[in-house]
Amino acid sequence: MNQLLPVGVVGNRMREERHFVSAPHVFLQAWKRGVAIAGPEWFGDGTEAGLRTATNKWDLCPNLWVLNDALDILSGGKRLFLSVMVSFYNAEEGGAMLERCGFMGLADLAALDLERRQVIADLVLNYSGW
Repeated sequence: MNQLLPVGVVGNRMREERHFVSAPHVFLQAWKRGVAIAGPEWFGDGTEAGLRTATNKWDLCPNLWVLNDALDILSGGKRLFLSVMVSFYNAEEGGAMLERCGFMGLADLAALDLERRQVIADLVLNYSGW
C-alpha cells in the first residue's frame, strides 16, 4: 500500500538524509579541532604536520598505548576530554579510560570549557561510526 506522508515528515526525512550525507565531513572537522585542542601528540603520527595533512579520521586515530600510559599524569580536564574522544574511536577503551577518570555521566562534562563541549557536541551529532 502506498500511503502519502504528511509534508512535515517528508521534510524531516530529507533534512535527516542531508545531515547524514555531510556528517562524515563535519565529524572529521570536529575531530581535527579536538585533536588540535588536546594536542596532536596523542593522535595519528603525533605531529602538527600529520594533523594538517589528515584527510580522514583514520589518519588521526588515538594512540591508545601512549594515552593509557600518560592518563594518570594529565590534568583532570585533559584526561576527561581525551577519554571522551577515545570513546568515539573505541567504546571499550574509551569507557575504561572514562572510568579511570571517575567520569560518572554526561553531567561531568560541565567540567569542560565551551570549546571542548562544542567539539564533543559536534562529534555526537555527526558520528556515523568509526
